[in-house]
Amino acid sequence: MSDHPLPTRWLRLPRLAPARDGGTRRLVVCLVIVIAYALLAIFGPVVTGYNPITTYVQDRLLPPGSLLSNGSVALLGTDQVGRDILGQVFMGARVSMVAGIATLLLAGLIGITVGLLAGYFGGILDSILMRIADIQLAFPSILLAILIAAILGPSFFNLILVLAIANWVVFARVTRSQVLALKNREYVDAARTLGARNLYLIVRTIFPGCVAPLLVVATVEIGHVIVAEASLSFLGLGTPASLPSWGLTISDGRDYLIDAWWISTFPGIALALLVLTLGVLGDTIRDRLDPKLRSL
Repeated sequence: MSDHPLPTRWLRLPRLAPARDGGTRRLVVCLVIVIAYALLAIFGPVVTGYNPITTYVQDRLLPPGSLLSNGSVALLGTDQVGRDILGQVFMGARVSMVAGIATLLLAGLIGITVGLLAGYFGGILDSILMRIADIQLAFPSILLAILIAAILGPSFFNLILVLAIANWVVFARVTRSQVLALKNREYVDAARTLGARNLYLIVRTIFPGCVAPLLVVATVEIGHVIVAEASLSFLGLGTPASLPSWGLTISDGRDYLIDAWWISTFPGIALALLVLTLGVLGDTIRDRLDPKLRSL
């Protein structure tokens, strides 16, 4: 029998293969669910021909599976003014996903720019920008969003602006920490020695190293943004009544929970499933991109 131990990687493969397979399955399942939501958000309202402001009082408060006056079937029932709940779920998916993506783009643009400048230049600029971020972090993000939304009033553009203002700090903090870890690396010093300007160093040399953690943050934050959008709409500070969202539909069904439970239940299930899927997707992407976990 040989005295040399087996290579460590041989001993680890049988133990970690199922975990990696499980991670791949989670990733695929989450992506399928998110893509299904995106397709329903894009094509669902078109297929159903749903008009978010048209009411049919004669069809009000019908349970799921009921036949409507126009001959169609309300698979998820109708609300207190006769609007189809399935159509509102589809429209709510479109509103929530568009609001989430637009918010992340705006918040990411602000936060990444602030983080790059603060981390690279440091000094007084870093102190000023990070103190501003600390001041904002002192307030709960949802309360800050409610305050700003109450001042600006309910509209879709104001909703995106409010959520972006409330969420840029996360991107700024993550970007700054990555820049601090990367700006003194050998390849950055080499590019600086060869005469690269600050803009080139920031955009072409340092920023690519920040993409992986920012992708994980964006995947997790979009779930938080969707919940915040639904919360503001639930309080009447988000989307206007002419643009139904999940939060607004859930709010409309509060007074009918006993007699017409489906008004709030189905949008709530759709919201919870999407947010839970995005959370699991973010954790899975983090595990796959983490070099420490990949090296196990």
